Amino acid sequence: MARNQEPRTVAVVGAGASGTLTAVRLLQRAERERVPLGVWLIDPAGEAGRGPAYGTDDPRHLLNVPAGGMSAFPEDPGHFVRWLAARGHHPAGPDDFVPRMHFGRYLSDVLDEADRRAALPRLHRLHDRVTDARADASGVTLRLRAHGSLRADAAVLALGVFRPGCSWAPPALRSGDRFIADPWRPGALATVPPAEDVLIVGTGLTMADTALTVARHGRVVHAVSRGGRLPHTHLAPPAGLRTAPPCAPPALSGHDGLAALRRSALRHIGESRRRHGDWRFGVDSLRPLTSSLWQQLSLADRRRFVQEDLRRWETHRHRMAPDTAAALHEALRTGALEVGPGEPADAQPVPEGLRIRLTSGRTLTVGAVINCTGPPSRVRDNDDPLVRSLLARGLAREDPLGMGLDTLTDGRLHSDGSSTAVPLWTLGVLRRGTLLESTAIPEIRHQAHHVATAVLHAVAGS
Repeated sequence: MARNQEPRTVAVVGAGASGTLTAVRLLQRAERERVPLGVWLIDPAGEAGRGPAYGTDDPRHLLNVPAGGMSAFPEDPGHFVRWLAARGHHPAGPDDFVPRMHFGRYLSDVLDEADRRAALPRLHRLHDRVTDARADASGVTLRLRAHGSLRADAAVLALGVFRPGCSWAPPALRSGDRFIADPWRPGALATVPPAEDVLIVGTGLTMADTALTVARHGRVVHAVSRGGRLPHTHLAPPAGLRTAPPCAPPALSGHDGLAALRRSALRHIGESRRRHGDWRFGVDSLRPLTSSLWQQLSLADRRRFVQEDLRRWETHRHRMAPDTAAALHEALRTGALEVGPGEPADAQPVPEGLRIRLTSGRTLTVGAVINCTGPPSRVRDNDDPLVRSLLARGLAREDPLGMGLDTLTDGRLHSDGSSTAVPLWTLGVLRRGTLLESTAIPEIRHQAHHVATAVLHAVAGS
């Protein structure tokens, strides 16, 4: 054993993209540093890497980032594109928006390869759900739904995106069997009646995929939200991201306050439009700066940004693939899709399904209502039992805005009211309040690297 160490154990809770990439980095680093390590990857799913985002088998569900931006390894940006080409997936160029199911399989292959190459660290898969946790300075005990408990020297919470919130839904709708609370739950959309119209609540990227899946000849898919607008679209090649010179990140600062930062960012995006012919280059050039600018703002300014700017920022930052947008706009043209403002105010069962009265004044009769509103905006409002347990036990605390959990710079959780640091880390959506941009692969892969480094240092003194 390296350096006469006893084997150490790290539990990674969640085997979606963030958990898979964290497990990969733990295996790679432990192998490089000759640390005897057991990595337990815990998730009910049968295959790692899929999760809600990449578990779909519908080839119409495309990545919202070109393949050239989706490598698991920032030090090897062409890795995913080469994987696609090696498996005969065409098109497979860096500018192509490929089916999301390919990326899920890619992550699974990346994990398998890391496991094959690791002689000293060992990967263990446990198909179960973690429902509770206890921790002290010496380690973590995880309560499992089906397999008792697991003791580890440290744990990483890679819980991914939580289920959509349902608090907006009238009780008569929420309690009925024609309400689909989570479109990504396996088999959920198969319960939609085959002929009736459908109402989708939410008009973001989840709605785009869901609308393509439930579209049928003769059916109208109604999509509503407060804003009533579709997401913006990525530019399609040959006018796409890599055909214009890259737009250099501007010299921005959050120290002068939100109003000054807002003016500077808009001025930069306007200059990008004049130079390159489109605002997207300017918005994308802000991405490497977003988290540091967010952290430079005062708490009051961050709160103002969430209230006044966040929705507009997200609609410009998170965009649809060109082929997805083309399919939706064709459905709009033919009347198969209708998009507008409003939310369900009331629901009544009728022989044909549900009669929904919207806040806009319209009344619709549909066979099903599908919730595509996204996860709750406050971490305390989600129903994940592990998160609720951590908060209740004081092992974690909300970030100051309540958007996620409060963390140190390496992703380690701040415990609530305790001076003892517990060996719990997180990444992804639970760090959103600390970093703002914390849900897409370019951010997740960097976090996975840094979390793995910090965890291994903590458990093995490397």
